[in-house]
Amino acid sequence: MPNKKNSPSSIGLLILGIIIIAANLRAPLTSVGPLVSLIRDDVHISNTLAGLLTTVPLLTFALLSPLVPKLGRKHGVELLILIALIFLTVGIGVRSLSGAVNLYIGTAILGFAIAVCNVLLPSLIKRNFPHKIGSMTGIFAISMSLSGAVASGISVPLAADAGFKWQGSLGIWGILSFISILCWLPQMRNHTKQTTLTGQQQAGNDVNVWRSPLAWQVTLFMGTQSMIFYVLIAWLPEILQQQGIDLNQSGWYLSIMQLALLPFTFIVPVIAGRMSNQRSLVVITTILLLTGTLGMLYGSSNIILLWIIILGIGGGFAFSLSMMFFGLRTHNAHQAAELSGMAQSVGYLLAAIGPALIGYLHDATNSWNLPLFILLGVSVLLFIVGIGAASNRFVGSKSSQRG
Repeated sequence: MPNKKNSPSSIGLLILGIIIIAANLRAPLTSVGPLVSLIRDDVHISNTLAGLLTTVPLLTFALLSPLVPKLGRKHGVELLILIALIFLTVGIGVRSLSGAVNLYIGTAILGFAIAVCNVLLPSLIKRNFPHKIGSMTGIFAISMSLSGAVASGISVPLAADAGFKWQGSLGIWGILSFISILCWLPQMRNHTKQTTLTGQQQAGNDVNVWRSPLAWQVTLFMGTQSMIFYVLIAWLPEILQQQGIDLNQSGWYLSIMQLALLPFTFIVPVIAGRMSNQRSLVVITTILLLTGTLGMLYGSSNIILLWIIILGIGGGFAFSLSMMFFGLRTHNAHQAAELSGMAQSVGYLLAAIGPALIGYLHDATNSWNLPLFILLGVSVLLFIVGIGAASNRFVGSKSSQRG
């Protein structure tokens, strides 16, 4: 339970803040995929460069994530999140300006901002809700996924039907990020006190996660599931268009894929938190991802929606487990932040390869078959590292750390 000195209203404001911030962590990214062809034609870039619109945020995640836990301890988690939300709003605004330069600069800025929140929110949940990690992670994940799904679905209608063009369709998410700033301001009252308490609780609990085999398994699980997700976010509409589905409908199919994972982003963390290990959930995740990808390759186009839904459910399992491992495989909030920083740094660096590589392979082969085979291989790798990450151990324990 949260600190008993906190009133119910303070706890409610904290939960509201987490929900609103989580809603900002995918929508600015998932809104890009359905608009790729419009952006590409307007600013005259190749598929490979278009893939970088998804890759650039992932690279910023990789660069900044290892530094975030130390910045959080120095300046306070609450303050650092507030600063990140301000930069997120600025980045969205810059990205929505015309021109390729603004497009990539704004994307980088919002990527750095999202990286901070990605790392700190799981550790904040571990700190303030140590006995409700499953349910709070579920709430966090479902808010993130719901906003991402909505963003995918409405991007093209906003750009084409409402006349916002791609600039306005991307820029509208600045409203949500500004609202998140207002919702997070009440947490500044607890900034100094909670920073001090956290420092006291962390004393003597340092661990070098970079030397832990278990931490590397969690990291690779994070990376493989992220690669699969962001490849689909970037290219699923294009894959569907090659199969005869129009631009508007393909955007809604991407939205449906994300809507399909919503129930599981809440259910899976709750179930995972009650299990001694999560290996059976990793097996189910792998089966779903392999089935969905094989269906896209060889299944009937008449039931393509079924394969998309299966992929969405598999993605929901994978994402939820990756978020849960930060709390389940660590002893305290400090370790959770360190593991989250490591996993999101290396993991997103691996994931960053995905969209650009897939775009390059499509340009080279003029087909989506080879890219889909790559996703099959990544799903197998996810299973291998996931079995280790799901074992009932802790980062820093003698059984999971060498030296």
